[in-house]
Amino acid sequence: MKQWSLARQLLVVQVVIVGLLVAAGAALAWADVADRAEESSAAEALALARAIAASPTVTQAVTGSNPTGVLQPYTEQVRADTGVDFITIMSPDGIRFTHPNPAEIGGHFLGNTTDALAGRAFTETYTGTLGPSVRAVVPVFSAGRVVGLVSAGITLSAISADVADRVLPLILVAALVLILGAAATYLVSRRLRRQTGGLAPAALSRVIGYHESILHAVREGLVLLDRDHRVTLANDGVRTLLDLPADAEGKRVDELGLPPAMVARLLSDTEMHDELHLTDTRVLVVNSSTVGNSMGTVVTLRDRTDLQALTGELDTVRGFAEALRAQAHEAANRLHTVVSLVELGRPSEAVEFATGELAIAQRLTDQVVGAVAEPVLAALLLGKASDASERGVDLVVDPDTEIGDLGIPARDLVTILGNLIDNAVDAAADSAERWVRVSAQTTAEGLVLRVADSGGGLPDGSRPFERGWSTKPGGTHGLGLALVGQAVRRAGGTVEVGRDVGAVFTVRLPR
Repeated sequence: MKQWSLARQLLVVQVVIVGLLVAAGAALAWADVADRAEESSAAEALALARAIAASPTVTQAVTGSNPTGVLQPYTEQVRADTGVDFITIMSPDGIRFTHPNPAEIGGHFLGNTTDALAGRAFTETYTGTLGPSVRAVVPVFSAGRVVGLVSAGITLSAISADVADRVLPLILVAALVLILGAAATYLVSRRLRRQTGGLAPAALSRVIGYHESILHAVREGLVLLDRDHRVTLANDGVRTLLDLPADAEGKRVDELGLPPAMVARLLSDTEMHDELHLTDTRVLVVNSSTVGNSMGTVVTLRDRTDLQALTGELDTVRGFAEALRAQAHEAANRLHTVVSLVELGRPSEAVEFATGELAIAQRLTDQVVGAVAEPVLAALLLGKASDASERGVDLVVDPDTEIGDLGIPARDLVTILGNLIDNAVDAAADSAERWVRVSAQTTAEGLVLRVADSGGGLPDGSRPFERGWSTKPGGTHGLGLALVGQAVRRAGGTVEVGRDVGAVFTVRLPR
């Protein structure tokens, strides 16, 4: 039985319980009917015996010369009309005047007559010549004295037959109830079998154990939503990734404080495939799919924060490589110019040209390296300056720029400053003046970064830090400034957007 499915075990248990209940009910009903039938028979025998004892014919006959001749036909007629099994009229000494079996007439009555001789009618169950019976014994009075006794009774076998006739419909009803109960139990067990997959309790317990272990072990986030977009299950991974409250289960997704873009996608009931969504501190890859016939939605989330940061650093390194390539190309051109001047016999002009170019390049390098304590950030500014120069944009670093060691992760600074400069260069490249100004100041409170450009600025109602929003054509933009906003929030800072000639972004980061 241990190998039986939970549905089969439940079916067997319920059938046994229903069978026992029906059998117990039928037995109790049988006993109740039997008791009532016996009481009814006793009352019927008593009423009949009293009626016969009160008959003038009986009173006269028992004191006459031939009581049997008068009373035997009379009692047999009454017995046939009433359906009792016997009517015996006897003398006070118990000598029978009548009996269903004529051979017993003249014999002594088998039963108790003491109370009847004292003038009291009574009933009893006694075994006489016809077997066990329920009988009544009533005195016959004449002139105030007992002149005879009347006994009427019904045998227990006759009562049992009557009970059987009465209980037969009850048994049929009980059998019908048992059949209906078994059928209902079978239907319930079938439904349970479908819902449990036909697993035995031990196997079902193992599956639940594995299910719980896997949910708590995987780092990826898993959320199950019902048709009303309420959370029915959330594993440990998703609680960490989305900072869900302890009572998240049972709440709608728009009550959990999730990013508006993610909430809108989840409420739209459209499937997501590797979509990027930003929270205040993380970059998440979200997938969702519908379960069954719109039973709900399964949502999985993967943390891409570190990967996105590494991607940003890789883009920065690529920028450095492109800047080195451009500088190498420019250095080759300058070297060719110097060699040509020497070959033309004009060494003084060659020296002047080489010294001037070196001073211009060295001035920016000295300024950046001297002002920025973080070497990665210094390299970023130099690389962005070369990249902007290639695109015809003048990247100007404020002479008062100073970035000290504030305890802010270099990765966050690269994300913030790199994306702001990239967007500023893109905006300035389409303008007439084509410049970008960068300044940074270290204060007692922290770091203040300012990036301004000569572009057209941002239109009214802009949402630059919302993922997917962009002024650029195409659907591949709108992530850089969203990452800036996320990095600023992660560092506990603020970012403001203003306007001068073009857009001005001001970032304040606490120490």
